[in-house]
Amino acid sequence: MGAATRHRRHSATLPRPLPVTDPSPLSPTRERWLLLTVAGIQFTHILDFMIVMPLGPQFTRLFGISDAQFGLLVSAYTLSAGASGLLAATYVDRFDRRTLLLGLYGLFALATLACGLAPGYGFLMGARIAAGVFGGVLSALAQTIVADVVPFERRGRAMGIVMSAFSFSTVAGVPLGLWLAGWAGWHATFIAIALLCAVCLAAASLTLPPLRGHLRAGPPTVWRGLASALAERNHWRAFAMSALMMFTGFTVIPFITIYMQANVGLGDADIPLLYLVGGAVTLLTARWFGRMTDRHGKVPTFTRLALLVALPLMATTLLPPAPLWVALLVSTGFFVLMSGRMIPGMAIITSAAEPRLRGTFMALNAAVQSAAMGLASLVGGLIIVRDAAGRVEHYWVAGLIGVVASCASVVVARRLRLHGAQQGPDRRS
Repeated sequence: MGAATRHRRHSATLPRPLPVTDPSPLSPTRERWLLLTVAGIQFTHILDFMIVMPLGPQFTRLFGISDAQFGLLVSAYTLSAGASGLLAATYVDRFDRRTLLLGLYGLFALATLACGLAPGYGFLMGARIAAGVFGGVLSALAQTIVADVVPFERRGRAMGIVMSAFSFSTVAGVPLGLWLAGWAGWHATFIAIALLCAVCLAAASLTLPPLRGHLRAGPPTVWRGLASALAERNHWRAFAMSALMMFTGFTVIPFITIYMQANVGLGDADIPLLYLVGGAVTLLTARWFGRMTDRHGKVPTFTRLALLVALPLMATTLLPPAPLWVALLVSTGFFVLMSGRMIPGMAIITSAAEPRLRGTFMALNAAVQSAAMGLASLVGGLIIVRDAAGRVEHYWVAGLIGVVASCASVVVARRLRLHGAQQGPDRRS
């Protein structure tokens, strides 16, 4: 009897795995630190992707490569991230999420360091592919962890904190990275990102709890877990919504700088202001959109923002020659609403996943998003042409396709079943 009592007391002191369907047992302070740590991880891998594009002139000059070769360097990350997402779907739900995130993030940091040490174009290409392989899974895994830890009713605000990493990388990361590249060379930028990854990795090891709730029923076999995720019709609708969300923006986003210079009349010195101002305002509005998502419902908030984004989307693609302040007003509205709709959108998509298959689902979703971004960029590039004076034509058609995709995403979102939405405007009867 005494031994049994001691055994029960000892068992009561052991940490229990977090169930994916229960509210988070973390204290508000620890939950906040966890979200900030996940946002830091998002910031570093988003910055690693974004910083390559403005460094294009340095790469083409130093390596003696063509614009097409530089384009391949940029797309190598996205393509490898998409392939990695498909591969991750076979194993992501078989491990403790904390262990998997720390391992992949450590490998991503090493790949980023390899970018900084690259002696030439070929080595840099290999390092970019490796960074995409590990970085592409990080976003899906980070969002999965947020959905596992934060209860449904607070998930919009949590996504707002995590997704503000994109705005912060735009307003602070890219300008600082470019300044560092101009002062110490492009190598220094990637080395600095790798060092920042090391800091975030140490923080993650302290703030992330064990996340094994999805393993309670035993880890699924490789193909059974993948087949189960693909057998859910609700998952396919969520994939469709995710693809439409990406398609909405990426028919237009890759060509904003070209259009603003060729048609609106902005100079090279004006372009950083578009991203600085847009990123700063987006950083301020992200948490507000997150609170609005939780207060008014994820689907209603997404519906409003996805329809409203049509205004700055068409204004951006139809903007005539205009002073800088007008271009800033239009581009800032574009950035705010384009990123703002992603907050309720990703809260919806993560909640649409079957909790025990959420990791597999999010890995597949990352692959879908990467493919949609690449396809949308290809479609936009095929639509726009240059006239004899070098001005961009038919850009508005790319914008109109984005508007149609955004409206279609609303239709799909309203047909999704959200796990955890037992009451309120997101509940389905």
